[in-house]
Amino acid sequence: NFVFLFAALFCAITPLSNAFVVSMTIRSSLKPFSEGKALKVISGITNFDETSVRKIARAAELGGATHLDIAASEKLVKLARKVAPSVKICVSAINPTAFIPCVEAGADMIELGNFDNFYDQGIDFSAFDVIQMTKETKQLFPSMPLSVTIPHKLCLEEQIKLAKELEKIGVDVIQTEGKVAAIDTSKEIQSMIEIAAPAIASTYVLSRSVKIPVIASSGINEVSASMALSAGAKGIGVGSAINKLQNEGEMVLVVRSLAKIAGLKVPDLKTAQSEISLV
Repeated sequence: NFVFLFAALFCAITPLSNAFVVSMTIRSSLKPFSEGKALKVISGITNFDETSVRKIARAAELGGATHLDIAASEKLVKLARKVAPSVKICVSAINPTAFIPCVEAGADMIELGNFDNFYDQGIDFSAFDVIQMTKETKQLFPSMPLSVTIPHKLCLEEQIKLAKELEKIGVDVIQTEGKVAAIDTSKEIQSMIEIAAPAIASTYVLSRSVKIPVIASSGINEVSASMALSAGAKGIGVGSAINKLQNEGEMVLVVRSLAKIAGLKVPDLKTAQSEISLV
């Protein structure tokens, strides 16, 4: 009788326990956004190179980032989990079904977007496309934290309309983007501001149009990060400013700098340097 009673009690408690774990995961993944201190390091939606992702993940961990955005790969999720245990793992894709093995592997958050990677391939995304992908994703993962990118090719009025619709659907975070055009790099500081201008402009408008958090991405760097936050961003997404670097130590320093700008507590520098020297 005791065995049967214990088994019945276990079966009753397990679903509640699982639900509690899921709820805590969602809260911890979205907390940095609600606090306005999210720093997402982006390795690239088309970057499936394990060596590259490992370096970027370590930089995110040692530099104090809150999130790491990687391509939709079960292998990469497991790798990132191992290398960056204190960082929330966000998986990016444009195909909702690609999230399935990644979520099963332990991803904390999913992202529909980073569309600017596909424009040069002649692939565009309309507001209708984004809404349909979002609805399909929500059907597959109704409780999974979800971020969706607003295509920068839409005019600002269309971006606002899309953002409001995504908010109604139940999206948790809106991400901005902007095409990084050829800039005169001889004027370094000026160029670092110019390449982020489209994303910051969208951030300013969208953050005043919806109640959900907006994260500024595309062209964000050490110079423009504070501008993005001042424009209303609840977080910053940084890719090329970090992953263009070859030296892991330099990557860590850039992430640390961005973490400080975001108002985050950064790991001890000596500890980080010691960890890098062990690679």
